[in-house]
Amino acid sequence: MKRFSNLFLVSLLSGATTLGAYKLLFDDNGYFSDNKKAITTLSSDNYTKRVGLSSDVLDFTEAADKTVHTVVHVKNVSYQKVSDPMLEFFYGYRGGQAQEQVGTGSGVIISEDGYIVTNNHVVKDASEIEITLNNKKSYKAKLIGTDSKMDIALLKIDADEKLPYTTFGNSDDVKVGEWVLAVGNPYNLTSTVTAGIVSAKARNLGTKDNDIQSFIQTDAAVNPGNSGGALVNTRGDLIGINTMITSMTGSYVGYSFAVPSNIARKIIEDIMEYGNVQRGILGVVGGELNATVSKKYGVTQTEGVYIQSVQKNSGAEKANLKKGDVIVKIDNQNIATFADLSGYINTKRPNDKVNVTIIRDNTSKTVPVTLSKNEFFSAEFKGIELENISATDKKKFHVDYGVKIKSINNENLRQYADELQGNIILSIDNVKIKDIESASKLLNNKDDQQSVRIEMLNKNGEIIRIII
Repeated sequence: MKRFSNLFLVSLLSGATTLGAYKLLFDDNGYFSDNKKAITTLSSDNYTKRVGLSSDVLDFTEAADKTVHTVVHVKNVSYQKVSDPMLEFFYGYRGGQAQEQVGTGSGVIISEDGYIVTNNHVVKDASEIEITLNNKKSYKAKLIGTDSKMDIALLKIDADEKLPYTTFGNSDDVKVGEWVLAVGNPYNLTSTVTAGIVSAKARNLGTKDNDIQSFIQTDAAVNPGNSGGALVNTRGDLIGINTMITSMTGSYVGYSFAVPSNIARKIIEDIMEYGNVQRGILGVVGGELNATVSKKYGVTQTEGVYIQSVQKNSGAEKANLKKGDVIVKIDNQNIATFADLSGYINTKRPNDKVNVTIIRDNTSKTVPVTLSKNEFFSAEFKGIELENISATDKKKFHVDYGVKIKSINNENLRQYADELQGNIILSIDNVKIKDIESASKLLNNKDDQQSVRIEMLNKNGEIIRIII
């Protein structure tokens, strides 16, 4: 009986082994099976973290559908006189025929009664503005107001229906690496949606003619015609207004930039309530730190904004901020660069209060500062005190940019004070000076011993050039 039991056990094990081998090698999912789709390749051990992306995370359809109906096509029609140079040369002919110039871009509906935000450069110098909705209906638009500094414009159409509109998101909450969608009309291709991620925040793109700062940078494809369109998060909330690209070809090469929604919203609210943009000024002149600058000023911080001077009568002066202080935080926003500082202050108005955290003598200190109005903001370089030009000055000199010489404190220039005081500086070292902020930014990078070339309008409106 015992021998029979042993034989039975051996037979059972042998059968199981045979069945297992058949399953492994010849069954539908076996190694020699003809069902190739079922073959599984086992990789070697991988100790890196595996990240799973669910379909919900990568599904942009809801955000895209929500946004395309709120993005419009903007047509800008202007007229420019075109003359014949041959007729002018031989006959002194000064006539000309008005030639129609057409530009296009995008805009975003922000209210059901027809308010639309776009870029200032999309509607600049427009004689007529036409808006085409996603449902192909077209309307004439009225320009309500603009802000050339931040490249934002507000339009209004009178539609015969309640319009779909986008809701503003909080651009301060946007994270680098977050998925975003750009919606607009590139090359007149209406309702185009592209996807990307936030590549950077508070990007500074100041140029000779453009002092805009604090962009959201993305790698969502944006091309000519996208300007004024929407940058939204995966919930369809508006977090930016697409404004420009950086490209050597004029087409998208991987870098696109948007005005943060918090800045755009504040500008729009100002235009609607006051008719112009109300800008609060902290009242300091300075620059961002890095290893070289920190060594120059003898500070240990390599991030933050170093205060080089404090403006008279400003909130900063009244709060006892001083030269040598390093601004590292305003309210709950960390300040690592000048773009961080200007971006946050651009969301505030005069008389708003902010808590400024500074490093002074290696000690952190937080002080409340009441923001000043633009008129208090001035700068001084080589004993020449500068201030922003007033609306009266702009009308008198027929200019929309420049800074005014307020006073002469330089002993070597006092004998020329009557000739210089009141003049309008247009450029410094061939760089156009839009306002006191752009002047301060340029002059802060120059040494007191370094000569500068200044182009200005004197009190008679004549252009003069001097070297100081």
